Amino acid sequence: MIDCFLRIRQISEQLCKPLFIEDYSLQASEFVSPPKWHLAHTTWFWEEFVLTKYVENYVLYNEDFHFLFNSYYNNVGKRVLRPARGLMSRPSVAAVYNYRKYVTDAVAAFLNTNPKKEILAIIELGINHEEQHQELLVYDIKYILGNQPTFPVYQDSFKTKVETQAADFIKINAGLYEIGHQEQGFCFDNELESHKVYVNDFEISNTLVTNQEYLDFILAGGYKNFNFWHDDGWSWINSNKIEAPLYWYKIHGEWWNYTLNGLEKVVLDLPVMHISFYEAFAYSEWKGCRLPTEFEWEIASDKFHWGQLWEWTNSAYLAYPGFSKSPGALGEYNGKFMVNQMILRGGSVATPEGHSRKTYRNFFPPDMRWQFGGLRLAK
Repeated sequence: MIDCFLRIRQISEQLCKPLFIEDYSLQASEFVSPPKWHLAHTTWFWEEFVLTKYVENYVLYNEDFHFLFNSYYNNVGKRVLRPARGLMSRPSVAAVYNYRKYVTDAVAAFLNTNPKKEILAIIELGINHEEQHQELLVYDIKYILGNQPTFPVYQDSFKTKVETQAADFIKINAGLYEIGHQEQGFCFDNELESHKVYVNDFEISNTLVTNQEYLDFILAGGYKNFNFWHDDGWSWINSNKIEAPLYWYKIHGEWWNYTLNGLEKVVLDLPVMHISFYEAFAYSEWKGCRLPTEFEWEIASDKFHWGQLWEWTNSAYLAYPGFSKSPGALGEYNGKFMVNQMILRGGSVATPEGHSRKTYRNFFPPDMRWQFGGLRLAK
């Protein structure tokens, strides 16, 4: 496990290598966290939940960091509010990297003492927690750079690919199916308990909706026809003057979009991305289809290729039967967010390798679209 831990710690830092020092502390929106904060928070997690709990006479790197880099764990104590994360010019980026080395070395030394099985379970959670933040870091870096007037290049990576299979709908028979994590490996608590659900006959597309298909919706006036939208979604697009996916710009009659390789023409055959649940729902209505439920998606997932983009479902983020929160701060990890969120399934090109699985339940509010998310139709 020590090799895995050290590799994950290194990846977080590699993701920041293309940044300028000025990029590290920017917070382009209250839902975005500065790269410096991600590097420090994922370090705080190890210090708070492993080192201070299980290493005798462990000395905190800096007592202020306990307050500065807690995210939302009320059981742990006070914290800087999320919208204020970008106001912290101190500590310096150099200090955060020193903090990371201090904690990484301490955790590595602790792992060499052969900790108990229950502690290794927390180590595994910490690894998966840092992997989650690596993906969020990619989203946030793109948002930070994509909201600058020169559309700077980050690096030529995290690219989606054109799907080459013939588009078709996969038929799934009605029946009783087992849902949730059933394997021996790691899962988050919101993937439990495994349980049975009954679904009616349904069909699900073997391809993601493309930029061309979504552009057809735009050109047909999809953003101007309230009949396709939830009332809340209709209010959202009008209040925010939304007329296309995030990062799309119409320049001299042509559509361009910001990518991590800079501003580029929209590639029409690629899957559409950076759309909200509201937009995914409206598009499916326009097509005379619907979004799959998370259960339908999981049941059918072995029959299509997934993992390029997180895929919106028509399922609210709710607890499975038998779900229970862990005691203390770690119990805040997922359960307290089970309201006002919608489920996405699959993974994305920004998801660390091996991190996702078909039972993984990602979740975001319905208006969020800075994540690498798209849609697949059902009927």
